[in-house]
Parts: sequence; C-alpha cells; structure tokens
Amino acid sequence: MSSISTIALSGMNAAVRRLEVSASNVANVMSTGALPGADGTVAPGAPQAYAPFDVVQTATAGGGTQTSVRTSNPSTVATSDPQAPFANQDGQVAAPNVDLSQEMVNQVLAKYSFTANLKVMNADDQMTKTLIDVMA
Repeated sequence: MSSISTIALSGMNAAVRRLEVSASNVANVMSTGALPGADGTVAPGAPQAYAPFDVVQTATAGGGTQTSVRTSNPSTVATSDPQAPFANQDGQVAAPNVDLSQEMVNQVLAKYSFTANLKVMNADDQMTKTLIDVMA
C-alpha cells in the first residue's frame, strides 16, 4: 500500500471512530443518574449518569492521523427530573453533557471525511494502475 493510501486509510479510521463515539453519545443521552456530591462521588447503590466521550484527532509524523477517546469534561449537567427515584431533594439528577446538534455535526463530518479519504484511495489506486500500464 502506498503512503498516500496509508494516509487516507488513517483518515477513514478516524472518521469511523468519530461516528462510533457520536453514536454512543446519542444512544445514551437519556441515561441519567444521581447527582454527585461535593466530593464528586455518587452515593453507593445510586445509578451513575452516562459519561459522554470526545474524539481527539492528531496528525502523525510522516502523514496521516490518529485518534484517542477521552471522557467529556464536564461529563454531566444537572437537570430537573423530580420523578426519578434517585433525584436529590431539589428534584435534580445528573444528565450526560451531550449536545445533540453538535453530535449531528460530528456525524456529518465523519461521513464527508470518510468519503473524501475513500476518493483519495481510489485516485491513488487508479494512478498506480495507470503507471503499471504505462510501464508494461
């Protein structure tokens, strides 16, 4: 595989990772839990809210990209749900700090990034085939 295709493949892998993380965040947006106390811990036995993730994408030496996944900070926000059995005395629970509009943007970016990198791979393949045909 040429370096061009290797770089494009790393971009495709990054797009897949971005889509996986975004899908997980969207699927768990309603996974609330008990509000943490002042020390940041949740009472024993109380459910914890889903902690959403972010993708960090960085360039690699020699071209290409790599990703890492980290927990969003802050991972939860207080929201009102007085009917929840684990709500505090004010009716507040911890909800995942997920912005659905930003997740939609992340998914569209992943789609276009994957498609663009796929086109680069196809162009590299065509150039290689043409070069082989010219040399034959």
